[in-house]
Amino acid sequence: MTFKHLFRAALTWTNKKEAAHLARNTYSKNHYISIDGKEDLQVSAAKAFKGDPTLYNPEDLLLSSLVSCHMMSYLYVCSLHDIEIITYMDRAEAVLETYANGSGHFLHVRLNPAVTITDPNKITLALSLHAKANQLCFIANSCNFPVTHYPTCSSA
Repeated sequence: MTFKHLFRAALTWTNKKEAAHLARNTYSKNHYISIDGKEDLQVSAAKAFKGDPTLYNPEDLLLSSLVSCHMMSYLYVCSLHDIEIITYMDRAEAVLETYANGSGHFLHVRLNPAVTITDPNKITLALSLHAKANQLCFIANSCNFPVTHYPTCSSA
């Protein structure tokens, strides 16, 4: 049995020539993403692409989605195996390659989850469950680049 879920986002951008430093035929990259019932998210391009470095950019958001989805999938599979998690942290990295024609793509994403659990006897199992979490992760399943995991696990 399959289910389909619809997600919606609205983008708003206005041509504001507020930045005197913008050359002719160059546009501000700042815009808003709106999702019903949530605060607007102000987004820009990455600094490397002449965006506002103080705002989130699409690359940040893609990496954030992968990190978050993997964690939620991992929490789910750990709950199925009675593994009690105390903390979960990740310092993820993504490598984006760009080309002279303006195109580009992500080469890979590396997740580095560091998990603390209550039972030291379940550390090996807890480490192995990252593979199952990756299989379940909606976002990772939608990517055309590898998402690799380098987990660590300890007990308190």
